[in-house]
Amino acid sequence: MDLFDRNREKVQRTGAPLADRMRPSTLDELVGQEHVVGPGRLLRRALEADRLSSMILYGPPGSGKTTIAEIIAGNTRAHFEKLNAVMSGVADLRRVVAGAEEALGMYAQRTILFVDEVHRFNKSQQDALLPAVEKGTVIFIGATTENPYFEVTAPLVSRSRVFELRALDEEDLERILRRALADEERGLGSYRVRLEPEALAHIVRVAAGDARSALNALELAVLTTPPDPDTGERRITLPVAEDSIQRRALQYDRDGDAHYDTISAFIKSMRGSDPDATLYWLARMVYAGEDPAFIARRLVIHAAEDVGLADPQALVVAEAAAAAVDRVGMPEGRIILAEAALYIALAPKSNSALGIDAALREVEHGRAGGVPLHLRDASYRGARQLGRGEGYRYPHDHPGGWVEQQYLPEGFARGSYYRPGGRGLEGRRAERLRRLRGEDATPDDADESDPPSRRADG
Repeated sequence: MDLFDRNREKVQRTGAPLADRMRPSTLDELVGQEHVVGPGRLLRRALEADRLSSMILYGPPGSGKTTIAEIIAGNTRAHFEKLNAVMSGVADLRRVVAGAEEALGMYAQRTILFVDEVHRFNKSQQDALLPAVEKGTVIFIGATTENPYFEVTAPLVSRSRVFELRALDEEDLERILRRALADEERGLGSYRVRLEPEALAHIVRVAAGDARSALNALELAVLTTPPDPDTGERRITLPVAEDSIQRRALQYDRDGDAHYDTISAFIKSMRGSDPDATLYWLARMVYAGEDPAFIARRLVIHAAEDVGLADPQALVVAEAAAAAVDRVGMPEGRIILAEAALYIALAPKSNSALGIDAALREVEHGRAGGVPLHLRDASYRGARQLGRGEGYRYPHDHPGGWVEQQYLPEGFARGSYYRPGGRGLEGRRAERLRRLRGEDATPDDADESDPPSRRADG
């Protein structure tokens, strides 16, 4: 009998939580994650052939990382060891590696080491594991809720195949709950349960892709609801479901993957001129306790980078919001942040200020032209005798305050860096500049009057 089989039998006898009792024992029982374990996928093929290699299972809580490890344990001829990174240290790793070397040398038996929450191992612990993985002494399987490319050392990641699991969708969670209600041996099938549709929908929605959370809530609802004295039926209503599953804490670590993914979604929603998505991702950050100064800084950067000259007022609004939030604080600051974010989302977009990067690349790569003589400083004594400022044409002396002359170094072409968009204020100013230069004055992009959802940047 396998280690996980013994554990499963034990927890069933001792009244283990429903989530543990209902844990699948084969890939065919597993709900969701078809992109990883579906028919013909690499992980399924490797397990069916019992030719596993080191891997990292990365995904949100309740997505099936430990379940897949248990399925591997029950379907491999290799010896299976499990460590929890929170409770284990280098001594535990050395014990497992020594046992693996003995099993390989004496019995030609491979050892699979499953490390749950591997991101909790520090660098020295991960380095202690690396030689055994490199030599093939152990086949390493790590499970983590954090991006392994950030939280696991590069040598260990490079020797492992990373499988990213996704949060289960509502259809998957509903299927899991209905299976638990029907299963008389491991689930709640021995109870007469009537789960109201509204209650089921609430549990599924609040669980937010976490099967463990959904199953625990269902079990609590059933076990705490007395049966009807006449029918023996346990009726799970919406109020019962609301009591049974608490508002789920967002997976949001300020130094973790969710932090970067959320701010990325926030920025891209503003760039895409979607005010509803902008407010949603802002709410996620506010709810999770993100530093409002961090959000304000991103607003200031985004106003310059993505709105830019199409509406320069966006930068003024963002900077004012940053100062106001610092003065007012939270929770009132949420309204200030929302106002600035909505202004930016609804503004016409231009990233022409990024032309500074093209100019910096030229400077960085050594292309440096001399300052033309007519642009050089002529204010000091003797400058005129040296030809400084000679030929400079003062724009204010000419109609429109503009005159054609060379401002770039010799050999540099106009238009190499600044490429104006045709939206908003910048579009009108770029059109004026083209007229002054005698160029085509018809902008290619939409006008500021276009609704945000119709703009090319949306």
